[in-house]
Amino acid sequence: MILLLDTCTFLWLNADAPELSTTARKLFSSPDNTVYLSAVSSWEIMIKHQLGKLPLPDTPVEFVRNGRILHHIEALPLTEAATWRLNELPNLHRDPFDRILVCQALEHNMVVLTPDQLIRQYSIETAW
Repeated sequence: MILLLDTCTFLWLNADAPELSTTARKLFSSPDNTVYLSAVSSWEIMIKHQLGKLPLPDTPVEFVRNGRILHHIEALPLTEAATWRLNELPNLHRDPFDRILVCQALEHNMVVLTPDQLIRQYSIETAW
């Protein structure tokens, strides 16, 4: 299975937070699955940190880089083809970061690991 982490999932994973579901932990830990973090999530983390809404133990760059290395998470760049998928999405969600994650999941046939009920309304595969 190819998993795409929602930003909150990546944050909770790095904090070993109780909000991370048992299913999410199992899927993330399975050697049969490949796990990705989108460049869009890195961007979101950077913006929220700069606005003072997301305190981090390190700089955003180091936090993301070290978290990906520690947990063996691949980086997923944003492609033009993925952005074109926005035309296919109903307007269920106003969060541009989440909408582009949905587009990437569509473009790359990924399962989004997310607790977000709004993301789960799109025609993509999700797990939590």
